[in-house]
Amino acid sequence: MHEALAYLPQILPAYVAYLIAVASPGPAIMAIISTSMTQGRRAGMTISLGIFGGSMTWACAAALGLATLLQTYATALEIMKILGGLYLLYLAYKAFRAMRSRIDMPAASAAKKDSARSLLLRGYGIHVTNPKAIFAWLAIITLGMPQGAPASVAVLIIGGCMIIGFTTFMGYAAIFSTPRALSVYKRLRRWIEGAMATFYCFAGLKLLASRI
Repeated sequence: MHEALAYLPQILPAYVAYLIAVASPGPAIMAIISTSMTQGRRAGMTISLGIFGGSMTWACAAALGLATLLQTYATALEIMKILGGLYLLYLAYKAFRAMRSRIDMPAASAAKKDSARSLLLRGYGIHVTNPKAIFAWLAIITLGMPQGAPASVAVLIIGGCMIIGFTTFMGYAAIFSTPRALSVYKRLRRWIEGAMATFYCFAGLKLLASRI
């Protein structure tokens, strides 16, 4: 591991790139925000754990060279792309139904909550069905791991990114589960759900139409 520390000048830009990527609004962050606002902090943190697990799955896959395997077997990648796009469209449908609902939003403590298993699987599914994530991870590892670097450098990159990702996801869950955030949500519920429906729909259609 001491040998890996010598590569810190290359590793630090990889950390910055990951932080920007993980903190930027996307399907995962939108899911954390929505769940935290409607079901409370514990639910938000639970779905965050699922998303974190999906991210780390792709991180390990990229480190093991799975991206090259998926590029070789284009059919598998195409299937994953379709599944990811359809899943995002399903989330768009759910958000649209919530927007059309006339029922006032109850307090997070009184709202009907999904099971921990359901939240974990939903979070994991959002991330693991997005094949673009593995290529983002491959770029991050390539950025921080120059040719000839020992395997311990990849371990250091993934370990640091795990800390960054976990902190970021949990931070979003904590911030958007506050009473103030819930108050804002109750006032702007239809607009927020409509924006989420539009976002998920756009992201799903873009993924289905994209060439990877």
